[in-house]
Amino acid sequence: QVRVVESGGGLVQNGESLTLSCGVSGSAFMANAAGWYRQPPGKQRELVAAIHVGGRTNYANSVKDRFTISMDIAKRMSYLQMHTLKADDTARYYCTWGTFSGADYYPNLGWGQGTQVTVSS
Repeated sequence: QVRVVESGGGLVQNGESLTLSCGVSGSAFMANAAGWYRQPPGKQRELVAAIHVGGRTNYANSVKDRFTISMDIAKRMSYLQMHTLKADDTARYYCTWGTFSGADYYPNLGWGQGTQVTVSS
């Protein structure tokens, strides 16, 4: 069984930065990719960013040039650096682990409980 735990959420002001961290444990861990999703209040969950162990990354258009995803597969850690945060970035952020198939990321190997990010204007 895989256990995913996020940390680093909180309340920040418009324009500030925040870094989310994610760790995963479990003997059946076979992911070669990690991704971050978010769900704003009253909206659907969306993929924010994903990264393959080989370096490929995918970003939502709304966060390109502001967010950076990284991972350390040996430490089983994933990170999401968020800069120039806006009120629209307010959401619950979920860490996932999974695989890539072609250009698409699939969060098929574990989800965290989420961490809240609130951006105050």
